[in-house]
Amino acid sequence: MEFKLEGEEFILLQALLKASGLCETGGDAKSAIIDGHVKVDNEVETRRGKKIRDGQVVTFNGKIIKVTS
Repeated sequence: MEFKLEGEEFILLQALLKASGLCETGGDAKSAIIDGHVKVDNEVETRRGKKIRDGQVVTFNGKIIKVTS
């Protein structure tokens, strides 16, 4: 799946999971991140405020999100 940054430089990881539809709520996204179920560029990421920028790849629950600008 591809996620396009609309006029923004970045999106926060928690917001990306919710905006892409992979998590229904911000609380679900927060739990998934803190529990170590989310990877950014193949590295486990536990900071929900991590800034995700153009070109980065987020993996969660077997789904891949490629972020573009």
